[in-house]
Amino acid sequence: MITRIGPGDCGRGGNVIHAALAGLAVYKWRTGPTPDRLKAPSSDRAATEQRPSSDRVDGKGTRQMSDAAKGERALRRMLPRSRAEAHRASTPLELFFDLCFVVAVAQAGSQLAHALAAGHPGKGLGGYAFVFFAIWWAWVNFSWFASAYDTDDVAYRLATLVQITGALILAAGVPRLFDGQWAVGVVGYLVMRTALVGQWLRAAGSCTGAQRTVARRYAGGIAAVQVCWVVLLLLPHALHAPLLPVLVLAELAVPALAERDAQTTWHPEHIAERYGLFTLIVLGETVSAATVAVQSALDEHDAFGDLLPIAVGGLLICFSAWWIYFARPVHGYLKSNRQAFVWGYGHYLVLASAAAIGAGLEVSVEHAVGQAHISGRASAAVVTVPTAVYLFTVWALHARHTKRGVAQLLLPAASAAVLATTLIGGSAGVLAAGLVCAATLATGLVLQYATDLENPPPAQDDAEPDAEPGD
Repeated sequence: MITRIGPGDCGRGGNVIHAALAGLAVYKWRTGPTPDRLKAPSSDRAATEQRPSSDRVDGKGTRQMSDAAKGERALRRMLPRSRAEAHRASTPLELFFDLCFVVAVAQAGSQLAHALAAGHPGKGLGGYAFVFFAIWWAWVNFSWFASAYDTDDVAYRLATLVQITGALILAAGVPRLFDGQWAVGVVGYLVMRTALVGQWLRAAGSCTGAQRTVARRYAGGIAAVQVCWVVLLLLPHALHAPLLPVLVLAELAVPALAERDAQTTWHPEHIAERYGLFTLIVLGETVSAATVAVQSALDEHDAFGDLLPIAVGGLLICFSAWWIYFARPVHGYLKSNRQAFVWGYGHYLVLASAAAIGAGLEVSVEHAVGQAHISGRASAAVVTVPTAVYLFTVWALHARHTKRGVAQLLLPAASAAVLATTLIGGSAGVLAAGLVCAATLATGLVLQYATDLENPPPAQDDAEPDAEPGD
């Protein structure tokens, strides 16, 4: 039996160092090479800062922090951040938050791989859908609040560390969540939600008018739903499954109800970067999990020829997934809650499918060495299905807003072609799916370059460079 390496070892969750390096590289790139910025306790702020010793509040009541004000006070007013801030980037605290959350993602992927390899797809997929929602939704709650209200003072940092603690408790309870034991997971959520509600109440105490109302609605809605989760633990186990969709819908409804009259001042570039970084970390976890699975199989079995197609196909899928997602910036599309909510909620499928690809590659490796209790086509489907979901969802959320003509059909067609490779089965099916992804990327590049030749950009010295083609 192939040895599964847990989050505490160099397998699942072991990509934290790689993800940290990637995240810090992006942070350094976004904030520039100035050493002072790397030493500052938060990210680059607006270029319109005026007063050197305190926050600047504009005529709309939104806040922009001066460099001198960063870390200046232990407690500052939690006013809305300004959407006009230039070069708003993720902070080191936000990157730390993401890296801690990847522990829970690794646990969810590992449990999914266990269930699929054992021939229990119903239990595995159902548990994975619920557990990943819990992980993703906690991350969403933090990220959107931070985009609008991050003060980076001592109180804010401590509250965020409490939320990280809750996330780690949730990660510890992931195996039990797959078995229908929700107590540890709910406790983790209770810890996170206590800090988050406190943050919203603090924002309500600092704001006035519509923003105060929105903050109070968030605090009340989140607290009410969390009470429902606690009450659910006290009800008979037979009621858990029927009530689960109701509570999930209640969770998703809180932002829409809270912001029905006025929206928070989330920053489009910041939000797009936050989602991009989390996608990057999840893809890194997928590569790490697949690599360790292949390594373990090679250590225990003489099956290099059987594993090579999976390794090549898996790499092609992961490389293509990265390229396609980051081919074009999307922040320009996020103009209001109407676009942002659909885009943000749709990322559940993007992130869940990206993590599931890694679990599927693990299962395919086990099948190749005779350790998985599934058919050849099933061993291919555990990779091809999440890959197809990823391609189609990225098209729906990103590519379709910028593509025209034949290029508009490329990713949907690729998604269908990847699903068709399931019929090949086994390691050959995984390799075929990878080749389809690579061919899709190459075709996208050719189409984009042809379009650029027909419609060259204006020759201006200060023109922004074109987005990288290939989606």
